[in-house]
Amino acid sequence: MTDSKENLKERLTDIQYEVTQNNATEAPFTGEYDDFYEEGIYVDIVSGEPLFSSLDKYDAGCGWAAFTKPITKVKNLADCSYGMHRIEVRSQEADSHLGHVFSDGPVDQGGLRYCINSAALRFIPKDNLAAEGYAEYEAMFKP
Repeated sequence: MTDSKENLKERLTDIQYEVTQNNATEAPFTGEYDDFYEEGIYVDIVSGEPLFSSLDKYDAGCGWAAFTKPITKVKNLADCSYGMHRIEVRSQEADSHLGHVFSDGPVDQGGLRYCINSAALRFIPKDNLAAEGYAEYEAMFKP
């Protein structure tokens, strides 16, 4: 069941709500996960659905958390706002606005850069995966 807009406004911070529900973008270099490199996974702040792994995170120097690929299916939609043509990234279950995907990522890892707002994410450390219901992702972090 999806949260009502009123429930989300109570549960999320203003920036989390604006990013996920109104397609806002946090200012560059201000997001909690821009310069953050602990091991674990990133989930949708709205639904908790798994989205990205720290194993696929890299420093793109763009001011937002950057990943080479998602760990589950995400929606990619055309975005022609602000006179630009971009590909918007949204979560599959909650339809949360996450950010955009660009084709200027590391070539040796597929060439994509998922440029994601920290405000759309919640980080689950690898040591907490099982306790928080994400045990199936523990294997990603085993040698």
